[in-house]
Amino acid sequence: MRRSDEELVADALMHLSVLRKHLMRGDLDDQTVADAVILRLAAAIEALANGTDELRTRAFGDDWPLMWATRNRIAHGYAYIDMSIVTVTVQQDLPWLEDRLQEEAIRFTHE
Repeated sequence: MRRSDEELVADALMHLSVLRKHLMRGDLDDQTVADAVILRLAAAIEALANGTDELRTRAFGDDWPLMWATRNRIAHGYAYIDMSIVTVTVQQDLPWLEDRLQEEAIRFTHE
């Protein structure tokens, strides 16, 4: 049974919430924190990949292929992840992603 877009958005938000909790324990210079953050980021993106094309287009537009490429880099090239890119992603892109997901969650409650 396929999970609904609403469920997948909720899953992604949960992963990002846990990611934020990991960041409260330390920064990305701590390898354990970095590993936990990276895995939760990949899990959030993976959840969204299981959603409909309509969800991804509406919520992320042209940014989706870049998001999926980030997940693929994590999943298939973990030993070669550039932590400076992860740092910029967490600082600059994560708030945008969380905002987009919150907007989708609100949209689902009004349907």
